[in-house]
This record gives sequence, C-alpha cells and structure tokens, in this order.
Amino acid sequence: MNKRLTFLFIVLTTSVMTWAAQWSAKWIQAADNKDSINTWQIFKKNVHLNDIPENITAKIAVDSKYWLWINGKQVVFEGGLKRGPSPKDTYYDEVDIAPYLKKGSNTIALLTVFFGKEGFSHKNSGHGALLFEAQAGKVKIISDDTWEAAVYKAYGRDDNPKPNWRLPESNICFDGRKSLGNWQKPGYSRKFPKAKIFNADAINETYGQLVLRPIPLFKEFGLKDYVSCTFDEKTRILTCRLPYDAQITPYLKVQAKAGDTIVIRTDHDVVGGESCIRAAYITRNGIQEYESLGWINGDLVYYKIPKGTKVISVKYRESGYDTEFTSDFKCNDEFFNELWKRSVRTMYVNMRDTYFDCPDRERSQWWGDVTNDIQQSFYVFSPSSWKLVDKGIYELVNWQRENGTFFSPIPTGNWNQELPCQMLMSVGWYGFRAQAFYSGDYSFVAPVYDRVHKYLHDVWKVDGDGFAETRKGEWAFADWGDHIDLELITAEWYYLALKGEKEFAEELQKTADVAQIDQMMKKMEQNFNKRFWKGDHYRSASYKEKEPDDRAQALAVLCGFVDKDKYPALMKVFDKSRYASPFIELYVQLALFQMGEGKFALERAKERYSQMLKYKDKTTLFEFWQITASVNHGWSSGMTTILAQEVCGIRPTSRGFETFEIRPEMAGLTDISTNVETKYGFIRVHLKKEGNTTKLNLTVPQGTRATVNLGGSVSQVEAGTYEISAQTD
Repeated sequence: MNKRLTFLFIVLTTSVMTWAAQWSAKWIQAADNKDSINTWQIFKKNVHLNDIPENITAKIAVDSKYWLWINGKQVVFEGGLKRGPSPKDTYYDEVDIAPYLKKGSNTIALLTVFFGKEGFSHKNSGHGALLFEAQAGKVKIISDDTWEAAVYKAYGRDDNPKPNWRLPESNICFDGRKSLGNWQKPGYSRKFPKAKIFNADAINETYGQLVLRPIPLFKEFGLKDYVSCTFDEKTRILTCRLPYDAQITPYLKVQAKAGDTIVIRTDHDVVGGESCIRAAYITRNGIQEYESLGWINGDLVYYKIPKGTKVISVKYRESGYDTEFTSDFKCNDEFFNELWKRSVRTMYVNMRDTYFDCPDRERSQWWGDVTNDIQQSFYVFSPSSWKLVDKGIYELVNWQRENGTFFSPIPTGNWNQELPCQMLMSVGWYGFRAQAFYSGDYSFVAPVYDRVHKYLHDVWKVDGDGFAETRKGEWAFADWGDHIDLELITAEWYYLALKGEKEFAEELQKTADVAQIDQMMKKMEQNFNKRFWKGDHYRSASYKEKEPDDRAQALAVLCGFVDKDKYPALMKVFDKSRYASPFIELYVQLALFQMGEGKFALERAKERYSQMLKYKDKTTLFEFWQITASVNHGWSSGMTTILAQEVCGIRPTSRGFETFEIRPEMAGLTDISTNVETKYGFIRVHLKKEGNTTKLNLTVPQGTRATVNLGGSVSQVEAGTYEISAQTD
C-alpha cells in the first residue's frame, strides 16, 4: 500500500487504524522530561558507516516541531506539522539524508519542542517524544535507548503576557547563561544522558496512526539584514523594518553582562487587544549570538535593549510554505497593482502548516478563509500550493463529528463549534469543487464524498419549498457586520453546496444521488423568486432590516436565480449597500462581473480597499475595512481572483485548465498583464486597449487549448504564442 493511501485511509474510519507502514524505531524522550508546556529536548546519535547508500530516507515524527542537523550541517529548519490529521493521529516527515552522511563517524542531532497545550491549530498528544528511522541496505538508524537525550534547560517561557488561548505556541525565553553552545556539532565534548523509551511501538494510543506529511518541508531564505534599524535611546527600543510582513525568526549578536533580558516582539505583538507571540533572551557575559526559533510576523521587529548591552548585529530569517509567486500582474492603475501586491503577501503569510486566517492572533484553519484561498491560489502561486488545500480537505473531513457536522478551525484541541454557512461554503462550489476543477485532481473526491453527502442530507433539512432550514450550529456566522439576511444566505450557500456535490456524484457515477440532488436544485430554482423577490431586491421573511443585504443579492446572482431583467434593481442595491466585509466582498465582485458590471465593480473595490491602502507602512490587507483588528487576514485577498479571472478573463473550461477561455472585461483599465501557472505550464496574457482596438498577446501552454473571446469575436487556438486584435467598446 503506498504512502498516499495512508493519508486517505483515515477518511474511511473514525477508529484508530490497524494498518500502518512498518516501523522499527521506538518513541524516545529525555529521562528528565516531564512533558511540561514548552519543553525543548536534545537528541543525539553517533553512527559509524562503512558505506553511504545513494538514497536513504529518514522518517521523523514528533508531537510538535523539530530541527535536524547531520555532521553539524542543518538539514531541516522547523520540521514536523502541527498535530491532527484526525483527532487521534500524528504526521511524520520524510527527509533524504544521504547527501549529509559520510563514511566513518556521523553525528545526528535533533532539537525538538513540545508545545504541551491545545490550540486552534494543534491537537496536543500530551507527551513530547521523538521517533526517527532511516534504513537502506545495511544502514539502519533508529531511535532507541542508545541515543543521548536531555531537556534543554536554557529554554523557558515568558508568560508576561501569555499568548492568547488560541495559540498552542508559547513565548520562548532563552537563558544564554545555560546555553550548551554548539551541542549539535561533531566533537562536542559533553555527553548527554541515555534516552528513555517512551513507547516501543511506533503506532500507539498516544500518537495514533502515523500519516505522511502531505506538503513540502518549509523553505527558509537565510539570515538577512533588515531594511533599516533605528534606536531610541529613551525607550531603549531598536526598531527594525522588514521589507514586508513575513514569517521570521529574529537573530541578534550582542556584547553584554550576564543576566540582562532582551525582549523581542513585532508590531503584531497584540492584535485586537489579545497577546500573540514574542520572544526573550537572557544574556550571559561577553559576545554572544542567538536566534529565537519560534516564528513571529510583522512589518517591524522591536528589540528592547538593556543599558550596558552593545548591539553588534541584528538580522532576521524568513521562512514559509514552499511555493513560488508565479504571477506578475500589472496594469495601468497603480492602485490595483498595489492591491494585488498586498493581497499576495497577505495570502503567503497565512500559509504554513495550514492556510490560516491570520498569522499572529490565531494561525487557525478557518474554512471560510480557506474557501477564498482556494479560488485565489491558482492565480497567484505555483502548483505546490495546491497540496496545502488537499491537506485541509482531508483534515476537515477527518474531524467530522459523529452527528455528521463539520467544524473548523481544525486541527484543534480547544474548539468544537460549527459555523454552518462556512461549512456549506467549504464543501461546495467555491470550496471542494473549485479545488478539484482548477487543479484537475479529483482523487480526493471518492474518499470524502460519503462524509459530505451525510452532512448535506442527514444534518441539513429542507422545507416545503426545497430550501435549507436555517441552522445556527454553535455560531451562526455568515459574515462580520450587520444587515445579514441569514435565512436567505443559508439557502443560497446550500444550493451552491448541492451544485458542487452533484458534480462529484456524476464523477463517481452515483446516478441515484445525481437524480436526488438535481431534483432538489430544480425545486429551489422554481421557488426562489416566488419566495424571496420583493420587487426591487431579495429578502427572507425573517430579515427585518430596512436596507437589503448586498451579500444575499450577490449570492442569488451566483446561484443563477436572477433573470437579467432584475439587474437594474439589484444595481441600485449594490450602489447603495456596503455591508459585506472583506470576506464576502469577493462574491459581490464576482456577481457584478457576472452581471456585466465590471467597471462599477472595480470602482466599488477601489472605494472599499482604499481604506486599507491609505496606510502606506502596511504591506498586507486587514480583517475589516478599518484598521481595528488583524492587519493581515487571509480572507481579504479576493481581488486576486477578480483581477485575474474576471478582468483578464482567464477561466478553466475543463479540468486543470486543459481547455480554458480568455474572455476579458477590462473594466476601464487599458493595459493589463498576468501569468497563471497550470500543471501544463504558464498561461501568459497581455492586454492593451488603444481607442476601440484591443490587442491580446497570449501564450497557450503545450497540452492545452484556448477559446478567445475578444469583443465578441471568438477564436479557438492550440498551444503556441499569439497576437490577436479586435474591435471592442
């Protein structure tokens, strides 16, 4: 059975699985380990090798995180994934270590951290231990009681203040007086105590099934100088500017006396009144350097320098998800260039173990945010980003509760609330279906289908008109703000969920399900306008606000419920109503373009996003339109989809962009270019409008075909490079 099936198999059962890859290694930990919060442990093994295999893969598992060195060279910077492919199971990494080994003596060293607490992104196993196994030919390196291990007592916590309850990470405080120096290097003189066996069985009740890491190891960009640093003698704060908001680990080199404390934080240290992650370093005598390994993020890094401490150097190391920024969107309006730039940066800083809502306060896989990210990622990043969504899909389904409900964020140990509208978004047309269709990979559909079907047809009930009965779950969240027509929005998201499910049922040849879903959708189509149209807008009977909900009008358009003769009335709503938050504004924009109102859509976007872009020192987009909470929020990047898919008009017409269309609506712009990386290669588009003539330069990758609709003139083109001109309005 291949390793991919290890991951998929969890979906098929809620019990601990009996099948697993063969392991010889044992879970080990330091003899003095007490599984306390924020416990850091050292593990070392000296191995003599007569021959080096061409390839040898190390399988490594921990509860939380690890760093790996071989022969003094760093092999992995922050390995491991936050725990929870399902409520009982644990991820493991695979790392090719052959390039780091040599004939003769080899030193393998790992530093691990055990978070020791629950969070919105991590399920605590309760125990910090290491599992390490590398076998090839005559080489066999496994974790057992021949390893050295010790709790690294220099690592402690800075609980003043503690991070908020959503974060499993602690504020790291490192005491330089207890530093072990270059303990990971060969020839280090000190020996550590013998490791103890925590569990001789790799698969056990503590760690559950071991699931192969489904995403790449993180990439790190090396230590770099800050853009600028300024020191305030009065406050003793050294302020260092990063080139942009990033996930970083801060570094310092100082000369100091023993016992002083340097506090390191960022301008994201407190978000909405809630504490996030910071770091502290206690000095020893003399010249010393230190890098805090718990990543933080922000545009500015602050070092609080005690009197008498001389700063020799400060740097930062950026790290993050291993994907590339493959699009280079540009247009003749600098506002939208900057909006694109900030949107992409926002998305990237919200990618690591999972997609998350914000990189500071929560780091949590809220599936409303992920649904937006799915649509955006195909127009922004290289295909490696798709794996992060696949991972999230399996996690969401594996965490389904016995009553059939889904909830997020997951993985988690201290949250269990369903947000029904977000769950409908997730499993439906703009969530699971978009991931399958845009990537062309439907392999997850069969494993998750029955779980999704149970949710949509056993958990949800429909009324006599065919519409979903409003469910509040544990949190009846449809969007931030007011003027939310929950009953109507629920009915619309349910329809879009069924639309996605129907395609999956067709894929799996579930004819009875297809017939059932088709009948349900047709009933809603027949009754929607009878029930919800009020002459000049849509509303439900339970909605009592005077002004219509712009979100609900937009979703009605996207469901296909709205005839064109109703567009003028809806445009009056969109012209006046500004209730959608940055989260749902994406769907308002999509609806406007579908109605042929692209120019108005961009005017509305410019009006709304200008409230963020006026802050020239920020490089990301906010949770709300105003700067009142998180200033980096994943759900706010929806304009990447609008600019690439709607303005440039690049849309797949079959799976994975094997066929696609170029049908631009330049919406008042006159010069636009972008790239989209598909599994076939790059689609490249440059549009230039001069007078009534629009010229398109187009690259169609090998293995694909494109339909070009430029000003109503339609042509079919095979792979190649083209220059096409047409008369346009």
